[in-house]
Amino acid sequence: MTRTERNKRASAIRCPKVRGAQALAHLPAAAAGDTAFRIFCTPELSHHRTRDHHRLTERARFHLRHARWERVATIEGDVRTYVFEPDEPARGTVLLVHGWTSEAAFMTAFIEPLRRSGLRVVAFDFPAHGHSPGRRTNLAQCARAMLGVAEHYGPIDAAVAHSFGGFVSLLVAEGGPPLPRAHPIGRFVLLACPNRLGDVTRNFSEQLGLSAEAQRVYEHHLERVGHRPVATFSSAELLGNLRAPALIIHGSHDREVPFRNAEEIAEACPTSRLVAFDGLGHRMILYAPPVVRAVMKELAPASGLQEEAPARRRAQPSPSGREMNASA
Repeated sequence: MTRTERNKRASAIRCPKVRGAQALAHLPAAAAGDTAFRIFCTPELSHHRTRDHHRLTERARFHLRHARWERVATIEGDVRTYVFEPDEPARGTVLLVHGWTSEAAFMTAFIEPLRRSGLRVVAFDFPAHGHSPGRRTNLAQCARAMLGVAEHYGPIDAAVAHSFGGFVSLLVAEGGPPLPRAHPIGRFVLLACPNRLGDVTRNFSEQLGLSAEAQRVYEHHLERVGHRPVATFSSAELLGNLRAPALIIHGSHDREVPFRNAEEIAEACPTSRLVAFDGLGHRMILYAPPVVRAVMKELAPASGLQEEAPARRRAQPSPSGREMNASA
């Protein structure tokens, strides 16, 4: 861990739980909404980060040791990238896109199989994540940063995106507000991707005990930076407009992003295919060998890696009433 990372860690406040929710509940609506927005845009404050997050991160970064580490200049500042070249001339480029509060190191299970199949694999850390600088960021800034990465390494034949990274990847391919332009992405693999941003914001508001007025203030900030209404922002709409080939992979036991999200996204686009896995949660889906094989079957069918029998095309939705968590 670098000195900068140690200083950031030491100075960080923790994501408010019950005590924090009570404090925000007693603030005027405008102040509570402003504070909620700042918390929402600070990845290190997420209550989904476990106490051993830094230990797990250091362990995961071990798998980046063979990458070519580069910094790519984007309109949101420099972004750290990790490039894995195949042994022969690359037959295409795959971009790995991590989720909120995560980083590229947690996507490494897909790297070596894709690289061995002849694909160049590029992973990167969003602003304020991993080795990329900054402490605060938001969906719009992450999308503009990814656009810069995609243009630097493009053309991009496929994006393998987890959770919040799915939102960002679809937005980059669509190119609407808040982006200045689109960058084509040939096909998508969406892992545990949420559908509606409104579900995420409502759950976050409930976690902090925001009033309806404070929630409107908080969401107004998101709409200000995103240049589109929260209520209309959905992965299903983005993918439906793109009509790009997409493999949607979701765990039937995902408590953070319920399985219904995958069904809604798949139903919106006839060029998508949904594969469900029993027993996998929101994060273990990144490490399960059957998931890696399903991704390889989609992106490198000649590799010989096949999807395991336990994978089903459909699974029973997660128990009703479980809301999506904010750090999706």
